[in-house]
Amino acid sequence: MSTRPVKPYVSLEDHLNKLAYRGMGLDRDFAAQWLSSVGYYRLSGYWYPFRELVEGRREDTFVPGTTFTDVVALYEFDRKLRTLVHDGVERIEVMLRTRLNETLGALGPLAYRDSAHFRPAFNHAAWLVTADSRVNRARRSNDAVKHHDEYYGGQLPIWVLSEVFNFSDASRLYEALPVRLQWDIAEELGVHVDLSSLSKAQKSKATKNHPLVRCFEHLAIVRNTSAHHSRLWNRSFTPVGTAALRTIPELASLPEGQSERIYGALCVMGLLLETASPGTTWRTKVHALVETSFTPIHSRSVAEMGFPGTWHDDPFWSGGPHD
Repeated sequence: MSTRPVKPYVSLEDHLNKLAYRGMGLDRDFAAQWLSSVGYYRLSGYWYPFRELVEGRREDTFVPGTTFTDVVALYEFDRKLRTLVHDGVERIEVMLRTRLNETLGALGPLAYRDSAHFRPAFNHAAWLVTADSRVNRARRSNDAVKHHDEYYGGQLPIWVLSEVFNFSDASRLYEALPVRLQWDIAEELGVHVDLSSLSKAQKSKATKNHPLVRCFEHLAIVRNTSAHHSRLWNRSFTPVGTAALRTIPELASLPEGQSERIYGALCVMGLLLETASPGTTWRTKVHALVETSFTPIHSRSVAEMGFPGTWHDDPFWSGGPHD
């Protein structure tokens, strides 16, 4: 495999000269402040879509009219979007953990340790290794774990164990449940799929694994992207099938076939938050952020995030009957 030499260090002044040479309008003092605090490399991910597109390839030169202010506006929009997403996912994750606690707890406080309660294909042993590693990591700082070590020989009921889960752990546990329990939990979360509206193949797929299985997997990735301060707005994620979800009136604006952009994740989160946090203004905040902080940015389109052109008129987002 051929390798290139690592790019040499470039001074701040030379970075500014390069951006100006390639056609970006900038106030040098303003740009220097941002490059000093955020960094050239990190910001380059935000000015990349402002580079001219010629025959499917991004050139070094910028679209005419591009300014450093545009790049900062996009960066700030993405940062605020991550904050909203992280806030929403936190509430959804806690709600999912609670439903898993109730479902498995009803079978016994340690039912999660018995593979008989899960699907045969589920790698229960590997999941337990991960769960136990979470417990070991939490032992020094988690008072509940210390209490159960002292009084119950380290045996943690599911409602204690789930406190050291991450979203991926909870998502995998939900996927491992028999489909009847998946559907029971989904209904409790306010996700009411209309099977009668699906084709035979679509119905068969949904009755083998509830559509939320892939949604939670998708949201776990979105959550990790946000938590690690990575670019979120135009990223492609693991595709999620939308046929079953589109039978839910609030989610009718999901793209047909599959969803891989952030819009689909935002829609599912908005629906789940109706149950997790009744009366929430989360969707209204998303709507306001996109309309005031993203839409005005030069040469950017909400389609890059997977938003349909008429999304702002959808009552789900605009504070209509569904809010």
